[in-house]
Amino acid sequence: MKGYYKNPTATKKALDEDGWFDTGDIGWIAPKNSMGRSRKCGGMLVLEGRAKDTIVLSTGENVEPSELEEAAIRSTLIQQIMVVGQDQRRLGALIFPNKDELLTVAKKLSVTSDDSIELSQEKIKSLLYDEVRKWTSGCSFQIGPIQVVEEPFTIENGMMTPTMKIRRDKVSARYKEEIANLYK
Repeated sequence: MKGYYKNPTATKKALDEDGWFDTGDIGWIAPKNSMGRSRKCGGMLVLEGRAKDTIVLSTGENVEPSELEEAAIRSTLIQQIMVVGQDQRRLGALIFPNKDELLTVAKKLSVTSDDSIELSQEKIKSLLYDEVRKWTSGCSFQIGPIQVVEEPFTIENGMMTPTMKIRRDKVSARYKEEIANLYK
């Protein structure tokens, strides 16, 4: 594309000085290999995330939250997770747990009796924190404090897009106070 028709302002906004179209995606070009299964993939663009999702810590480090979220979501105890930490010293997370699975695991670990249907917030946090640590141990960054949220992120409440991506800005605004409390 050379630009927007009769709209130089939009063209200047979308294309950089070298003529590259700025989509907001972060990616890399796969290296060329002469042998193996990956030999046909050389030169392909691999998209890894969105620039607007990047979390910049107060230490100056840039963190792509998708790596941590994808690792943590493999846990059966975590239904949804959103990593937070913009302008903080460490990362945190908002987690909507899988409550049925939490109760099952708690009973197996004798954290709760068969008669009890409620787990304390501290026990829930402890179980979830252990799961986050376990599943993200191989990641570049680690998640510090976590906050359990009672409401799932859905399209209906405006916290997810129709393509089922978390709207980080909406969730951050909704849980602004809880996120601030993670870092006190």
